[in-house]
Amino acid sequence: MRPVGVWRSVGVGAASLICAMEGSPPHADASVGDHIVWGGHATVRIVLGAAAVLTDPVLRRRVMHLQRVVPLVAGLGADLRAVLISHLHHDHLDLASLRMLPGAAQIVVPVGARPALGRRTLQQVIELAPGESVDIGGVQVRATIARHDGSRLGRRGVAAPALGYVIERAATTVYFAGDTDIFAGMADIAPRIDCALLPVWGWGSTLGPGHLDPERAADALTLLRPRIAVPIHWGTYRPVVGRGAPPPQAGAPETRFAAAAALRAPGVAVRILAPGEPLAVGGAACA
Repeated sequence: MRPVGVWRSVGVGAASLICAMEGSPPHADASVGDHIVWGGHATVRIVLGAAAVLTDPVLRRRVMHLQRVVPLVAGLGADLRAVLISHLHHDHLDLASLRMLPGAAQIVVPVGARPALGRRTLQQVIELAPGESVDIGGVQVRATIARHDGSRLGRRGVAAPALGYVIERAATTVYFAGDTDIFAGMADIAPRIDCALLPVWGWGSTLGPGHLDPERAADALTLLRPRIAVPIHWGTYRPVVGRGAPPPQAGAPETRFAAAAALRAPGVAVRILAPGEPLAVGGAACA
């Protein structure tokens, strides 16, 4: 039986999701108002009022050693005001994916991360440290702490912290955790959170430090106290081993998270989304 308060999307045809990033935004009825669309992994389109922002866009079928195992989602980059980058790992900052997005969108990154963006102009890039904020199209974006090593390694390595973001407008607050483990102060992220976007796994068969597994993500709900929780960072990319197919992901992290949340934070409504599906997150939609 599915835990009480858990809802999983059904009936989303894969054929309708396979296409380029251009085109109309993913369908959301006008009556939905403030809403999100999960694009897979840590990519989430967040629409509050007339402003759309996109988190950690990774929009390709293959990134480094990772292969996408779910369809791409159309329209995630349409009419963007900003792109929010949580940290510099390749499955969160993919420069090729950034080049697929409208050039007018501002890019918000952790302080010190600007060199990792290459030729992006200074006017396009906004660096934030934890606690700092910026207004983007009437939406307040505030950087938060994340417990994760967010630096970019390699010949041209860049050291920068990992961040989460609180995105607020009027009566709607969305928390995007990026990649993180539970940290001191998580309970004070925001006085009210309508929707928490929490990582519950990664792309491999195991997790290293600085990550939430399904059960620890459920523990985080007891601190954050959101109305809705959406598991992200699961089931999208897997490593390619030789010429074979990607190995299966351990367990079903999204359903493990839902089951643990039902026990540890029964007042939180867990929503398990299919890539490309909108979910209302504002006002009475979260009640």
